[in-house]
Amino acid sequence: MSHLVLAPGMFVRHPHHPEWGVGQVQSRIDATVTVTFPDAGKKVINASTVALILVFETDL
Repeated sequence: MSHLVLAPGMFVRHPHHPEWGVGQVQSRIDATVTVTFPDAGKKVINASTVALILVFETDL
């Protein structure tokens, strides 16, 4: 997924850490995305190297 579509409030999963659960995007500055995961806390992710998986609210 392109990091350009990520915006605060969106829900995502980390493809390499499904155990973190569904996280909510807190902020995005260029490719740097801050996500709060229920089982891992706040993570700062380089979305140009990690393709976060978008989760729609209807799938929660």
